[in-house]
Amino acid sequence: MTSTEKIANAKKRINELERLIKCWDTSEEKNINKIDFEVNNEKVAA
Repeated sequence: MTSTEKIANAKKRINELERLIKCWDTSEEKNINKIDFEVNNEKVAA
């Protein structure tokens, strides 16, 4: 595989990841608006 092919594949993966991030961001916003939940901020020992 040439360097040009590797770069092209990396750009494709980056584009796919950016689309997934946008999708997750919008779905998370929708879920936050729909679900009212409490968050426990206490630290828990591992």
